[in-house]
Amino acid sequence: MTSQNAALDKTPPLGADPRRWQALFYIALAQLMVVLDGTIVNIALPTAQEDLGISAGNRQWVITAYALAFGGLLLFGGRIADLWGRQRTFITGLVGFALASGLGGAAQNELMMYGARALQGVFGALLAPAALSLLTVMFTDARERAKAFGVFGAISGAGAAVGLLLGGALTEYLDWRWTFYVNVPFAVVAIVGAVTVIREPAEARNRSTLDVPGVLLATLGLVALVYGFSRAEHEDWTETWTVASFVASAVLLITFVLVESRVKAPLLPLRVVTDRNRGGTYLAFGLSVIAMFGLFLFLTLYLQMIRGYSPVETGLAFLPMVVGMVIGSTQIAPRLTTRFAPRYLMGSGLVVASLGMLWLTQLDLDSSYAGVILPAQLLLGLGMGTNFMAGMSLATSGVRPTDAGVASAMVNTAQQIGGAIGTALLNTIAASASSGYLASRIAGTSNEAEQLRLGLESEVHGYSVAIWWAFAIVATAAVIAFTLINAPRSQGQMVTGDGEADQQPAPVMAH
Repeated sequence: MTSQNAALDKTPPLGADPRRWQALFYIALAQLMVVLDGTIVNIALPTAQEDLGISAGNRQWVITAYALAFGGLLLFGGRIADLWGRQRTFITGLVGFALASGLGGAAQNELMMYGARALQGVFGALLAPAALSLLTVMFTDARERAKAFGVFGAISGAGAAVGLLLGGALTEYLDWRWTFYVNVPFAVVAIVGAVTVIREPAEARNRSTLDVPGVLLATLGLVALVYGFSRAEHEDWTETWTVASFVASAVLLITFVLVESRVKAPLLPLRVVTDRNRGGTYLAFGLSVIAMFGLFLFLTLYLQMIRGYSPVETGLAFLPMVVGMVIGSTQIAPRLTTRFAPRYLMGSGLVVASLGMLWLTQLDLDSSYAGVILPAQLLLGLGMGTNFMAGMSLATSGVRPTDAGVASAMVNTAQQIGGAIGTALLNTIAASASSGYLASRIAGTSNEAEQLRLGLESEVHGYSVAIWWAFAIVATAAVIAFTLINAPRSQGQMVTGDGEADQQPAPVMAH
């Protein structure tokens, strides 16, 4: 590279915020806090249940209260960020999440716990889309954007696994309450950074009015959908309230689409999701999350129930996947984003991840960690890390800055709904396969030790069948990425205020 080109590479893009890289640290810290909360509390739940006297039947509400509030309010939170200001929404979300976490850690009974979890979901629904949309409007240069979204994607993908490790360590060595209290210092640091460093472009603010009918229809429709999947996981897919939830959700969301196509200032402008590339990205992203959440569940159960790992050992066992995701998101995808079109990054990443899923279908009672779980996790991490970075960047690329919040909220909604579907659907498949396997073989065994082993074998068989389904889902996501997404590769262009890419090459900052 000539000295002139080298100097050009060190010149920040025109109009770029000089403190955007510092801002990335605080945005990433807030995202880590939200993602951790999805799994860190799960590890502490049995201990918290015993301390607070929560019945086995009501235990699910510690998880469901958060999921309903978070999933139901994400679109609303994304639009609030567009209208009210992303920095202001981000700070409000951080303050509220910290207070709700402190309330959860101090909970003295189950109602206090449910309330704290619901409040965490409410403020998480403000915080998550505001964080992603801040990246969208602050990083407009293609190469810088790739690096920033690489960091964000690594945290979004690996945070759940880190939550398992941190939750296990805090529960085992301190107290379950610290799985809530740990959010407070994260939030305080992020709040200080948000106040002192983060600034959003003034032209990115949306000055329209709030679509109240859209808010009500979207929130109620998404709440009914998440509740339906949560109920199906613990009851039955044909149970009256489960079916009623799905029917209500379908009616509400169809009505929502009709309303959005007619109102002047919609909550979710349909152009955001009907765009071929964004729509394909949301779909592929949601399918990949279905498989990932199911896999986290089954691999955790396998390691703890079948292999006898402690919570801390289970968390440590997931570290290869974390490493793979970090490498895929921060090293592989950013380096290739200006060389290959997004479909090849997302599609190839999903193919690699599906191979990891395929490897894990070989699980049995005596599977070697080094021979089966370790290599499968590395493949999953590398593939999903590449997919997450490319997907998050494409899902918010080319969107009007005034719609960045709601476009970001759609990414989070796809992740939340995908997680609910993955846990409920794959858990049902595993349970059915396990009971069928056991029923077909139990008659021929009378020895107690043999029956015990058969019970464990049936559980692992159920996990394996569910992972086969996860493999098929990820493979389908790869096909969607290759066929539906047709965006060209990034060439250093900037994204202008109208949401269209300016094809003039822009100087980029070398890092």
